[in-house]
Amino acid sequence: MMLAAEIMRRSFATVEPTTMLIVAARLLLETNQRGLPVLDAAGRLVGIVSEGDLLHRDELGVSPPSGNWFEELLGIEENGPARERMRALRVAAIMTPDPVFVSEDASIDDVVAEMDRRHVGQVPVVCADEVIGIVSRFELIAALERGLNRNEESAEVNQ
Repeated sequence: MMLAAEIMRRSFATVEPTTMLIVAARLLLETNQRGLPVLDAAGRLVGIVSEGDLLHRDELGVSPPSGNWFEELLGIEENGPARERMRALRVAAIMTPDPVFVSEDASIDDVVAEMDRRHVGQVPVVCADEVIGIVSRFELIAALERGLNRNEESAEVNQ
């Protein structure tokens, strides 16, 4: 059984709640991560800022996401929470608090199930309250490729 610790990305960027969004956006572009773990001053995981969190922005001319049928019917308030998120300049205002994470000894089956359940493209790997890695779809596909390659090589040897 393959574990999260065996396939996780060990080199990754993180941000703090006070990080400016421009810095977070640049880190996402530079690292090709789907999201950035948000760590407090003690290094504990307090949130995730993802690609999706950055999409509904005034700078892009994108409409805010509808919160519920009532907001959709009446329209989004100009000074309401959705508009505030669209104009926020710091990670704390747009991050997803208390994000899903897995332990280093989580099976790949558990990792995929958690990603599917939460509709996320990556999960941080946490050990003793510290983020030690990230498993994204990319790492899962890389693990699949290695497995397929081993199967192909063993099939060639057995012919």
